[in-house]
Amino acid sequence: MMGYANMAQTASGVHFRLRARAFIVAERHGKRMVFVNIDACMASQLVTIKVIERLKGRYGSLYNQQNVAISGTHTHGGPGGYFQYVVYIVTSFGLVRQSFNALVDGIEKSIIQAHENLRPGSVYVDKGEILDAGVNRSPSAYLNNPAKERSKYKYDVDEEMTLLKFVDDEWGPVGSFNWFATHGTSMSRTNSLISGDNKGAAARFMEDWFDQNGFLDDVENLNSDTYAGHSIPRRRSSLIPNLQNYEKLRDIAASYQSSQGRPASRMSSISSRVRSALKQSDRPRFVSAFCQSNCGDVSPNVLGTFCIDTGLPCDFNHSTCGGKNELCNGRGPGHPDQFESTRIIGERQFKKAVDLFKKASEKLKGKIETRHTYIDFSKLEVKLPKQGGGYEMVKTCPAAMGFSFAAGTTDGPADFNFKQGDDKGNSSFWKFVRNVLKTPGKDQVDCQSPKPILLDTGEMKKPYDWAPSVLPVQILRIGQLVILGVPGEFTTMAGRRLRDAVKSVLTSGPNGEFNSKVHVVIAGLTNAYSQYITTFEEYQVQRYEGASTLYGPHTLSAYIQEFKKLAESLISGLTVAPGPEPPDLFDKQFSFLTPVILDATPHGAQFGDCKNDIPQNSTFKRGDMVSATFRSACPRNDLMTEGTYALVEFFHDKETWVPAYDDDDFCLRFIWSRPSKLSTHSWATIEWRIPQSAVSGVYRIRHFGASKSLFGSVEYFTGSSRAFVVA
Repeated sequence: MMGYANMAQTASGVHFRLRARAFIVAERHGKRMVFVNIDACMASQLVTIKVIERLKGRYGSLYNQQNVAISGTHTHGGPGGYFQYVVYIVTSFGLVRQSFNALVDGIEKSIIQAHENLRPGSVYVDKGEILDAGVNRSPSAYLNNPAKERSKYKYDVDEEMTLLKFVDDEWGPVGSFNWFATHGTSMSRTNSLISGDNKGAAARFMEDWFDQNGFLDDVENLNSDTYAGHSIPRRRSSLIPNLQNYEKLRDIAASYQSSQGRPASRMSSISSRVRSALKQSDRPRFVSAFCQSNCGDVSPNVLGTFCIDTGLPCDFNHSTCGGKNELCNGRGPGHPDQFESTRIIGERQFKKAVDLFKKASEKLKGKIETRHTYIDFSKLEVKLPKQGGGYEMVKTCPAAMGFSFAAGTTDGPADFNFKQGDDKGNSSFWKFVRNVLKTPGKDQVDCQSPKPILLDTGEMKKPYDWAPSVLPVQILRIGQLVILGVPGEFTTMAGRRLRDAVKSVLTSGPNGEFNSKVHVVIAGLTNAYSQYITTFEEYQVQRYEGASTLYGPHTLSAYIQEFKKLAESLISGLTVAPGPEPPDLFDKQFSFLTPVILDATPHGAQFGDCKNDIPQNSTFKRGDMVSATFRSACPRNDLMTEGTYALVEFFHDKETWVPAYDDDDFCLRFIWSRPSKLSTHSWATIEWRIPQSAVSGVYRIRHFGASKSLFGSVEYFTGSSRAFVVA
C-alpha cells in the first residue's frame, strides 16, 4: 500500500471503494478546465502522462496538460505501485500494472462522464472554518517561523475549507468540490484494507446524504451513520414491505439457509451494487469531492501524540519516547479504533461541507483560464530579496532525503530508531549504507545543508531515475477562484506564503480584473509527486517534513517565484513557455510482484461456500457486528471495478432479495485471508456493523469472487449466508 512506506502493509480487503471524481467547467464556445480528485495517496507523473495521452486520442487538443489537473486526497489506505521513480515503488516491489491501469482507467472514465454531462449551469463558492479536524504534527518546526509572521494567524494549521457548488440550470445542484488541509492518515500503518480514509469517507457521506435528501435543513443533527449509505433501504422504501411482526420475521429468516457456492457472472456483481450505474436515472448523479490542500504538517490525529509504552506525551522536539521514535504515535478522536477515527474526521468535514453547500451564494463570474509549465527543480536559480535592499541569487539542488525522513511521522513512525529533528546524521552505519548506493558530493552536501543526506536520490540514476527533477506547476482560474496545482505537500506556513504571493500579484494587476474578493486555493499532490515543501525556517529544524523537502532550503522560494510568473501571465494574457518535458519511464519499469498462480478449495467444497455461517435463528440489533466467512479466491483475479465483493441483501418478498449495502459502504468490510502465503486456499470474511438507521427486517450476507485455474482462466462465483433478523 502507498503512504507509510511499510513493506509489511499489504492490502487484504476493502474498507470502502476508491473513486475518481471529476468536474469540467467550460465557456460555451471557449476555454475549459478539468479537475479530477482521486482517492489515492497522490497523483503520479506517469499516470498523468498516460491519462493525457488517452484524452488526446479521444478528444484531440480539447483536453491537455494545460487544462487538466489530477489531484490526490492523500489517503494512506490505497494501493502503491503506480509511479515511475524508483524511490516511490520500492515498497510495492516495482510497478503494479493492475493498480496503474485501474487508476488510469478510472480517471479517464470520470472525465468522459463529466464531458458527456456538460450542461448550462452556475458555480458558487463559500468558505468556513473547521476547528477539530487537524492539528500540527511538527509544532517545533512551525515555531521556527518568524514570530511576526505567526502572529498574523490564529492557528498553526489552516482551518478554512473552500467549497464550490455546481448547479445545473435544469436539475439544480449536481455536485460540490472542496479543499481542506488534513492528512489521510486516520487509518494507521497497521491497516490492510483499501480505504479512502477520512476524505473518501466524507465524500461517501455527502453523496449519500444528497441522494436521500439534498435539502435537509438540520445541519447540526447530521451524522454519518444516518447519511453514509446507511439509509439506502429508505431510498427503496417502495420495495420494503411493512413487516412488523417479529415472529413472522424469524420464520422467514429460518426458511433461508446459506446457499452452496455456485457459478456467477461478473455482471451479477455489477448489477447487485447499491449505487450501480445500471440503476441511474436520467438525472446526473450527485458528485462530491473532498480535495487535499497544504496538508504537509497537518494530522487528523487530533488528540495529540503519546508514548505507547507509558501513555505519556512524546518528546516535543523529536517525537520520541525514551529516545525511541517508533514508540510515539498520534491518536485520532476514535482512539484506539482507527475506523472510528476515520468516521469522525470524515464526518466533521462532511458537516462543514453541507453547511457551506447550503449557504453558498457567491457566484463565480469571469474568465476560465489555465496556465501550466514544467520546471527543472534540480538546478533552478531563484532571486531572493536581501535585508537592507537588493537581491541575491540562490539555487535549488538535486533531490535528496535527510536522515529524519527515515523516522517517519507521528502518524506513522518508522523503524530502525531514526528520529525527527536530526540535523547531524552521525550514524556511521547508515552513512555506510548510503555510500554503497551513492555518496553525495561536496556541492550537494553544501547545497542541501543543514540537511544531512541519507539518500541522494536526485543523483541516483540506476536502473533509472530514483526521484523527479522536472515537475509541473499549474494555475486554473474560474472567475474569481484560482486553484494552484502543486506536485507535493506544502506545510501550513509554506502554503500561506504561496497563496499570499499569488494573491498579491493578481490583486495588483493594472486592469483591476481581480480584487480583494479573489479566492486562492492550493490543490496539493497534483499531477506529480515530489514529497514536501517547507519554509526556509522549518527546513533548518529538519523534522520529517524538512528532511523530505527534496530540492534544498530554497524549494519554497522557487515555487513562489514560478507561480508568480504564472499569475503575471494570467493578468497580462500572455502564454508561458512549456518548459522541459518530464521523462516517460513506463517502458523501463520493473515488477517483482508475483502473479496469482492458482486458487483451489478442499475436496468436495465449492468457491462461495459459507465456511463460518451466521448462527441459526439469529436476531441482531443496531450497532451489532454480523460476520460470515466464505471459501474464496484471490481478489487480484478481478478488482470488481464497478462491482462488489461483498453485499448485504434485504428480503423483499417471494424469493426477492434487494441489495442494501455493498463494499462501497462505510459500515461493510471485506477481509481476505489465507492460511499461509503459498496456500491455494483462501477465505473472505464479510463484516457488517449494523447502522442505527437500518430498517427492521430479514437480511443475508453475500459474497462475489473470481477464481483462477491452473491454466489461467478466471471463473466467477457467489455464495450467501444464512438469513437473520435485524430488529
